[in-house]
Amino acid sequence: QVQLVESGGGLVQPGGSLRLSCAASGFMFSTYVMRWYRQAPGKERELVASINSGSSWTNYADSVKGRFAISRDNAKNTLYLQMNSLKPEDTAVYYCKWAEYWGQGTQVTVSS
Repeated sequence: QVQLVESGGGLVQPGGSLRLSCAASGFMFSTYVMRWYRQAPGKERELVASINSGSSWTNYADSVKGRFAISRDNAKNTLYLQMNSLKPEDTAVYYCKWAEYWGQGTQVTVSS
């Protein structure tokens, strides 16, 4: 069965960095677009970043452009999100998504 398992979240000070990982299994990871979403308290889930199968195309929400970088390792069936220059408004649960499947999410809290 399809499994998406996120990790790497935590508490970080403003201006800090985190790298999220999403370990995928149960489907041909290397052939599909993958996406990161996030959901802040009281807000709708929003698309953060997308990447195509060969990593030749990426796309970002305006709010994270220049600060976040999505990448993937198809040999390891793993999706990444490098988050730099974090701001308090980046606080959210971050999810990876494939088709209609979601991971359980990983909490990112940016606070001093």
